[in-house]
Amino acid sequence: MDADKLKAMGRRALEIERDAVSALLDRVDDNFARACQLMLACTGRVVVTGMGKSGHIGGKIAATLASTGTPAFFVHPGEASHGDLGMITRQDVVLAISHSGETAEIVTLLPLFKRMQVPLIALTGKPRSTLAQAAEVHIDVSVALEACPLNLAPTASTTATLAMGDALAVALLEARGFTPEDFAMSHPGGSLGRRLLLKISDVMHTGERLPMVPPEASLSAALLEMTRKGLGMTAVVTPQREVLGVFTDGDLRRVLDQGIDVRAVTIADVMTRGGKSIGANQLAAEAVALMEKHKITALLVKDEQQRLIGVVHMHDLLRAGVV
Repeated sequence: MDADKLKAMGRRALEIERDAVSALLDRVDDNFARACQLMLACTGRVVVTGMGKSGHIGGKIAATLASTGTPAFFVHPGEASHGDLGMITRQDVVLAISHSGETAEIVTLLPLFKRMQVPLIALTGKPRSTLAQAAEVHIDVSVALEACPLNLAPTASTTATLAMGDALAVALLEARGFTPEDFAMSHPGGSLGRRLLLKISDVMHTGERLPMVPPEASLSAALLEMTRKGLGMTAVVTPQREVLGVFTDGDLRRVLDQGIDVRAVTIADVMTRGGKSIGANQLAAEAVALMEKHKITALLVKDEQQRLIGVVHMHDLLRAGVV
């Protein structure tokens, strides 16, 4: 088969799935809102269940709900009939997924859900099916055609179900006022978690690693301090660690360009007064923003009394995965 035919078949599949998702817009209706309200009122967890391909989609929906502020987990309906039903409590809400609405493993559980008085939300492609009729809320995820040329393999139908699950999760996320910080708490190992949870105090240089000299120090002594600490800069401080200024590699180039005798001046004569600083409890991501704004590679860290307590360098932020 030639390349043009293969590309045509791929495009046809995507067009069918696109149309299937577009058709869902009109089904974000009162039933959708009621499903959201049930999950918002839930004091337990949203228990997602589904068999076969619907089960795979259900697992992803459960994971998306859990990571966006709605506690949720997936239960395999076959296993539920053999003990895992004990994972479901009266405080939970069940979200059952079945394209046919007649999946035997799920239909078997319906009387038990009723007996437990657990609210049931169904996502099916058959509004008149057993599951749809038994549910407190039914959301129609039917499709006109599967992307499979035989119209058999779950393709467009699973895409539509997944998209509706995302719509539910996003609506709940916004209703709960879920913030990027909340998301980071669920993703501490991800890059967003590192950006939003890591603080300056976690990465700054302190103690013996902190480059600093008094204002009367010679320029050569300051250069030795910069070399020892390896940060390309040193702070200039009073005995009480009040910051007077900062001297960097860039300042050194400026001094050399001006022909100043490095052996005849003190650091106070050539330092940049003040210097950019940040607080230890601020987020590391804020340090990145400040460095990019001012085109610098290091920031002084001060306490509430404006005394020097540390230095944070761009290399530290790179190593921590913040950048």
